Amino acid sequence: MATGLDVELVAVRHGITSWNLERRYQGQRDIPLLFPDAEAGLLALRDALASERFDAIHASDLGRCQETLAWSQAARPGMPVYREPRLRELDFGEYEGKVYDELKELPHYRAWIDSAGELQIPGGESSGQLRERLDGWLEEVAQQARERGHRKVLVVTHGGVIRELRRRFETLDFWAGIVHQAQGRRWQLTYQPNDAGKGEWQCNCSSAVPAQASETQ
Repeated sequence: MATGLDVELVAVRHGITSWNLERRYQGQRDIPLLFPDAEAGLLALRDALASERFDAIHASDLGRCQETLAWSQAARPGMPVYREPRLRELDFGEYEGKVYDELKELPHYRAWIDSAGELQIPGGESSGQLRERLDGWLEEVAQQARERGHRKVLVVTHGGVIRELRRRFETLDFWAGIVHQAQGRRWQLTYQPNDAGKGEWQCNCSSAVPAQASETQ
């Protein structure tokens, strides 16, 4: 049996957009960051990551994540940076651009809420489909850890992606895994390969990014 790989995964959500403030479903719409509103959070994130040294960075290819990565200043010369479509937000299909009050009376929306995201959104994805693309991406992270020695990885992504990663690593339910803009989670993980060529991730501990005061004392 192959030995396990220890990987530290730091996943942060993009900064604030106008649709965040308006509480619109963004999904895979390429909505830019909103300035000056986003600046304070981005600067706090930059400070939190200033002393970190990552082996690789994976970021959603949508503009708000690419902007957040640039503001973070986490990329160093020679560091591999991957633009990763699999790290896009859940595709909200017909719900994108809409707010709760525009959707709350629609039977399919109410059913989606009651299913905790497991139903497929009309014209979009289900949480299961999001998990499926994250499964493929996580296998690639494990492969890079084996072949290239990546042991500390920064991920710049979206709230729904971090929610699903928290559900996987922290065994939280769908509604409990929310993180705010320009914030995220840090996981100390072990990947254990199996004879079938894939493996299992085990979370040894998790914490907030930026660190909360109670975690730094």
